[in-house]
Amino acid sequence: MSERVKPLMKLELKPVELPEVRKGARFWVRKARVGDVDQIHDLIKYWARESFMLVRSKGQLYENLRDFHVIEDEDGVLLGSVALHILWADLAEIRSLAVHPDRQGEGLGRMLVEAAEAEARLLGVPRVFAFTIQEEFFARLGYRVTEPGAFPRKVWFECRDCPFQDNCPEVPVLKVLEERDA
Repeated sequence: MSERVKPLMKLELKPVELPEVRKGARFWVRKARVGDVDQIHDLIKYWARESFMLVRSKGQLYENLRDFHVIEDEDGVLLGSVALHILWADLAEIRSLAVHPDRQGEGLGRMLVEAAEAEARLLGVPRVFAFTIQEEFFARLGYRVTEPGAFPRKVWFECRDCPFQDNCPEVPVLKVLEERDA
Protein backbone atom coordinates (compact mmCIF):
# COMPACT_ATOMS: atom_id res chain seq x y z
CA MET A 1 0.00 0.00 0.00
CA SER A 2 1.41 3.32 -0.96
CA GLU A 3 0.29 5.34 2.08
CA ARG A 4 2.09 5.17 5.40
CA VAL A 5 -0.36 3.40 7.67
CA LYS A 6 -0.10 1.30 10.77
CA PRO A 7 -1.25 -2.19 9.79
CA LEU A 8 -3.53 -4.30 11.93
CA MET A 9 -1.93 -7.00 14.09
CA LYS A 10 -0.87 -10.14 12.23
CA LEU A 11 -3.30 -13.03 11.86
CA GLU A 12 -2.07 -16.46 10.89
CA LEU A 13 -3.63 -16.90 7.44
CA LYS A 14 -2.47 -19.18 4.68
CA PRO A 15 -0.74 -17.42 1.78
CA VAL A 16 -2.91 -16.32 -1.11
CA GLU A 17 -1.74 -16.50 -4.69
CA LEU A 18 -3.51 -13.81 -6.68
CA PRO A 19 -3.77 -14.11 -10.46
CA GLU A 20 -1.34 -12.11 -12.53
CA VAL A 21 -2.82 -8.99 -14.06
CA ARG A 22 -1.94 -7.41 -17.34
CA LYS A 23 -1.01 -3.73 -17.07
CA GLY A 24 -3.03 -1.65 -19.49
CA ALA A 25 -5.88 -4.17 -19.74
CA ARG A 26 -9.25 -2.45 -20.03
CA PHE A 27 -11.58 -2.78 -17.05
CA TRP A 28 -15.02 -1.82 -15.82
CA VAL A 29 -16.94 -1.53 -12.57
CA ARG A 30 -19.99 -3.76 -12.18
CA LYS A 31 -22.12 -5.43 -9.52
CA ALA A 32 -20.68 -8.68 -8.18
CA ARG A 33 -21.97 -12.10 -9.24
CA VAL A 34 -21.93 -15.47 -7.49
CA GLY A 35 -19.01 -16.57 -9.68
CA ASP A 36 -16.90 -13.69 -8.29
CA VAL A 37 -16.85 -14.87 -4.67
CA ASP A 38 -13.61 -16.87 -4.91
CA GLN A 39 -11.69 -13.93 -6.39
CA ILE A 40 -13.24 -11.43 -3.95
CA HIS A 41 -12.32 -13.75 -1.08
CA ASP A 42 -8.74 -14.05 -2.33
CA LEU A 43 -8.33 -10.26 -2.63
CA ILE A 44 -9.67 -9.67 0.87
CA LYS A 45 -7.65 -12.54 2.33
CA TYR A 46 -4.48 -11.23 0.62
CA TRP A 47 -4.83 -7.83 2.32
CA ALA A 48 -5.97 -9.39 5.62
CA ARG A 49 -2.81 -11.53 5.62
CA GLU A 50 -0.82 -8.32 5.05
CA SER A 51 -2.70 -6.87 8.06
CA PHE A 52 -4.50 -4.10 6.19
CA MET A 53 -8.07 -5.33 6.55
CA LEU A 54 -10.21 -7.91 8.28
CA VAL A 55 -10.77 -11.26 6.63
CA ARG A 56 -14.27 -12.23 5.49
CA SER A 57 -15.43 -15.83 5.14
CA LYS A 58 -16.87 -17.08 1.88
CA GLY A 59 -20.14 -17.55 3.74
CA GLN A 60 -20.17 -13.86 4.67
CA LEU A 61 -19.43 -12.95 1.05
CA TYR A 62 -22.25 -15.09 -0.35
CA GLU A 63 -24.69 -13.73 2.25
CA ASN A 64 -23.78 -10.15 1.40
CA LEU A 65 -22.98 -10.50 -2.31
CA ARG A 66 -25.64 -7.97 -3.33
CA ASP A 67 -23.64 -5.36 -1.38
CA PHE A 68 -20.59 -5.73 -3.65
CA HIS A 69 -19.21 -3.95 -6.68
CA VAL A 70 -16.13 -5.27 -8.42
CA ILE A 71 -13.71 -4.09 -11.06
CA GLU A 72 -13.14 -6.75 -13.69
CA ASP A 73 -10.54 -6.54 -16.43
CA GLU A 74 -10.94 -7.76 -19.99
CA ASP A 75 -9.11 -10.99 -19.05
CA GLY A 76 -11.75 -11.84 -16.43
CA VAL A 77 -9.53 -10.99 -13.44
CA LEU A 78 -11.07 -9.04 -10.58
CA LEU A 79 -8.89 -6.04 -9.84
CA GLY A 80 -10.86 -4.84 -6.85
CA SER A 81 -13.97 -5.06 -4.70
CA VAL A 82 -16.04 -2.95 -2.34
CA ALA A 83 -19.28 -3.45 -0.45
CA LEU A 84 -21.98 -0.98 0.53
CA HIS A 85 -23.76 -2.37 3.58
CA ILE A 86 -26.98 -0.60 4.53
CA LEU A 87 -27.33 -0.27 8.31
CA TRP A 88 -30.28 2.08 8.65
CA ALA A 89 -32.42 4.46 6.61
CA ASP A 90 -29.79 7.16 6.83
CA LEU A 91 -26.52 5.23 7.13
CA ALA A 92 -24.45 2.72 5.12
CA GLU A 93 -20.96 1.34 5.55
CA ILE A 94 -18.22 1.06 2.93
CA ARG A 95 -16.67 -2.37 3.58
CA SER A 96 -14.17 -4.79 2.12
CA LEU A 97 -12.41 -2.28 -0.12
CA ALA A 98 -9.58 -4.21 -1.77
CA VAL A 99 -7.51 -3.56 -4.90
CA HIS A 100 -5.10 -6.02 -6.51
CA PRO A 101 -1.57 -5.16 -5.32
CA ASP A 102 -0.27 -4.94 -8.90
CA ARG A 103 -2.85 -2.27 -9.76
CA GLN A 104 -2.45 -0.01 -6.72
CA GLY A 105 -2.15 3.73 -7.34
CA GLU A 106 -4.26 3.76 -10.53
CA GLY A 107 -7.45 5.18 -9.00
CA LEU A 108 -9.28 1.85 -8.79
CA GLY A 109 -10.03 2.27 -5.08
CA ARG A 110 -11.51 5.67 -5.79
CA MET A 111 -13.68 4.19 -8.57
CA LEU A 112 -14.97 1.49 -6.25
CA VAL A 113 -15.82 3.90 -3.45
CA GLU A 114 -17.53 6.23 -5.95
CA ALA A 115 -19.60 3.28 -7.25
CA ALA A 116 -20.68 2.46 -3.69
CA GLU A 117 -21.53 6.12 -3.03
CA ALA A 118 -23.55 6.31 -6.25
CA GLU A 119 -25.55 3.28 -5.15
CA ALA A 120 -26.12 4.87 -1.73
CA ARG A 121 -27.47 7.98 -3.46
CA LEU A 122 -29.76 5.86 -5.67
CA LEU A 123 -31.10 4.12 -2.57
CA GLY A 124 -31.61 7.43 -0.76
CA VAL A 125 -28.99 6.83 1.93
CA PRO A 126 -27.57 10.24 2.87
CA ARG A 127 -24.49 9.20 4.90
CA VAL A 128 -21.75 6.61 4.36
CA PHE A 129 -18.91 5.67 6.65
CA ALA A 130 -15.98 3.31 6.89
CA PHE A 131 -13.73 1.94 9.58
CA THR A 132 -10.24 2.28 8.16
CA ILE A 133 -6.52 2.51 8.71
CA GLN A 134 -6.32 4.34 5.36
CA GLU A 135 -7.38 7.76 6.67
CA GLU A 136 -5.54 9.74 3.98
CA PHE A 137 -7.21 7.80 1.16
CA PHE A 138 -10.70 8.46 2.50
CA ALA A 139 -9.86 12.10 3.31
CA ARG A 140 -9.04 12.67 -0.37
CA LEU A 141 -12.55 11.39 -1.17
CA GLY A 142 -14.21 13.86 1.20
CA TYR A 143 -14.53 11.69 4.31
CA ARG A 144 -13.89 13.18 7.73
CA VAL A 145 -12.73 11.42 10.87
CA THR A 146 -15.63 11.29 13.29
CA GLU A 147 -16.26 10.27 16.86
CA PRO A 148 -17.18 6.61 17.38
CA GLY A 149 -20.15 7.73 19.47
CA ALA A 150 -21.69 9.38 16.39
CA PHE A 151 -22.94 5.96 15.21
CA PRO A 152 -25.79 3.83 16.52
CA ARG A 153 -24.89 0.67 18.46
CA LYS A 154 -25.84 -1.48 15.47
CA VAL A 155 -22.67 -0.26 13.72
CA TRP A 156 -20.53 -1.99 16.35
CA PHE A 157 -22.19 -5.41 15.97
CA GLU A 158 -19.27 -7.04 14.13
CA CYS A 159 -16.71 -5.60 16.56
CA ARG A 160 -17.73 -8.12 19.21
CA ASP A 161 -16.22 -10.98 17.15
CA CYS A 162 -13.18 -9.08 15.88
CA PRO A 163 -9.77 -10.38 16.97
CA PHE A 164 -8.59 -6.75 17.29
CA GLN A 165 -11.51 -5.64 19.44
CA ASP A 166 -9.35 -4.59 22.38
CA ASN A 167 -6.58 -3.04 20.25
CA CYS A 168 -8.33 -1.62 17.20
CA PRO A 169 -6.29 0.76 15.02
CA GLU A 170 -9.21 1.56 12.72
CA VAL A 171 -10.67 5.05 12.64
CA PRO A 172 -14.29 5.85 11.76
CA VAL A 173 -14.65 8.19 8.78
CA LEU A 174 -17.91 9.66 7.53
CA LYS A 175 -19.12 11.37 4.38
CA VAL A 176 -22.44 13.18 4.06
CA LEU A 177 -23.81 12.60 0.56
CA GLU A 178 -27.03 14.54 1.08
CA GLU A 179 -28.05 16.95 3.80
CA ARG A 180 -31.43 16.17 5.31
CA ASP A 181 -33.62 18.43 7.37
CA ALA A 182 -33.80 17.43 11.02
